[in-house]
Amino acid sequence: MARTRILVVDDSVVARKIITEALAGEADLELAGTAPDGRLALGKIPLLRPDLILSDVEMPGMDGLTLVREVKARHPEIPIILFSGTSAESARTTLDALRLGAADFVTKPAAMGSLATAMAAVKAELLPRIRALVRLRDLSAGRPAVRPMQPAAPTPPSRPALRVPPAGIRRVDAVVLGISTGGPNALMEVIPRLPRSLPVPLLIVQHMPPTFTRLLAERLTASGPLPVSEAVAGDVITPGRAWIAPGDFHMTVRRRDNDLAIALDQNPPENSCRPAVDPLFRSAGQAWGGKVLAVIMTGMGQDGLLGCQALAPLGAQIIAQDEASSVVWGMPGAVARAGLPERLIPLAGMADEILRRVAEGRPGFRA
Repeated sequence: MARTRILVVDDSVVARKIITEALAGEADLELAGTAPDGRLALGKIPLLRPDLILSDVEMPGMDGLTLVREVKARHPEIPIILFSGTSAESARTTLDALRLGAADFVTKPAAMGSLATAMAAVKAELLPRIRALVRLRDLSAGRPAVRPMQPAAPTPPSRPALRVPPAGIRRVDAVVLGISTGGPNALMEVIPRLPRSLPVPLLIVQHMPPTFTRLLAERLTASGPLPVSEAVAGDVITPGRAWIAPGDFHMTVRRRDNDLAIALDQNPPENSCRPAVDPLFRSAGQAWGGKVLAVIMTGMGQDGLLGCQALAPLGAQIIAQDEASSVVWGMPGAVARAGLPERLIPLAGMADEILRRVAEGRPGFRA
């Protein structure tokens, strides 16, 4: 079995050691080489021929942002995962790098000095992403996907069975959206195309750590007419606005007097995620019943599956991003294999599909 060759780019000797040790025990992964900055990494790519690059964001000389730009220009077939700090500056640079073509990112463990703790964090966060992205590259190139992906994801059928929607007009009173790997770029394609006059609220769970979710909300607001906020506990949910769950908090909907409001909690992670999609979707069903449009988009794993299974019997509408336009078809693929979506939508058509369904039964709404 061919092993995935990884080039590690980081100016920290400790970080390079942790990643090297984390890869050492994996039968399907190997270290192709290391480099302390982007300039040296670029020179090594033709010699080492890596399958994937793992790069720090902040480095002296050529930083991670510049490295992403150069790799995408010279070697666009090589996926890049960023190793990011948690400061606002690192988060901004990471979001910029994702826009330039980086596939995903993980945050550096807080205790980089503790080898065992840091290595466990790297294994849990990084290795599944490597395997998912390399499998996607193999499939895109027509090669057999022999490397393992996330363990819970069986090979999807080429044409999953879709749920047959009932006849008649169905009203949507809220849109809930779950997304993960590839999400920031996908959201930038969808949210700016939604109008300020959207007659329903939009609640989003994007798997991201603190700081990143606030900056993403700011960027989405600056890119289109729909205001997007990082959710605050107690926010009254109103039409014409969108909220993103803050990093490290589950976001749910709760009734408060005569209003529906946002609630935040730090209950245990679900699907190894906090925020997770499933708690939001379950609470949306309790708040709005079947008048919910649930949207599952690109992402690794199967977060959102249980939430969609709770919404479907209520008559809620469920749509999912199609495989071809997803960076990783884990989350939408899991929902599709369960036969829950009514349609699989390419990214380019997702905003129009949301607006079409929201407009149903609202003759006065013009997108």
